[in-house]
Amino acid sequence: MKYLVSILFLMLAMGAQGQQKEISHIETTKNWYYIYDVDGKKIKTLSRNGYGDIKGWGSDFFVTRRGAFYLICDAEGKTLKTLGAQSVGEVISVASSTFTSQHGVWIYTWDKTGKRIATRGAQR
Repeated sequence: MKYLVSILFLMLAMGAQGQQKEISHIETTKNWYYIYDVDGKKIKTLSRNGYGDIKGWGSDFFVTRRGAFYLICDAEGKTLKTLGAQSVGEVISVASSTFTSQHGVWIYTWDKTGKRIATRGAQR
C-alpha cells in the first residue's frame, strides 16, 4: 500500500510539472494580451486593463506595471507577487527566470517570486 501511495504521489507531481506552460511570445493589441507557448498555441487571452503595461517576459512568467505597482504573473495570468514601483525602480529587462530593475544608482536582480537576489551599483 505504501508503494502504491508513493507511485500515485509521483504521478501527480509529474502531471503538475507537465501542466506548467512555457511562454514563447506575448502579442499585444490595443485592449488585449495574447500569450503563446513554444508550440505557437495560445495559452491565455488577458485584458490590458487588468494587467497594465507588459515590461517583459521570461520562460514561465511576465512582469507588468499597473499604476504604482509591478505585477509578476505566471503564464496563465495568475499574479504571483505584487511589488511597489517605488521600491523596485524601473524594470529594465526580463529574461529566463529573473528580471532586472534600476532604482537611482542601483541595479537590482529579482527572481520570479519577487525576491531580490542581487544588488550592484549602476555603471556611469
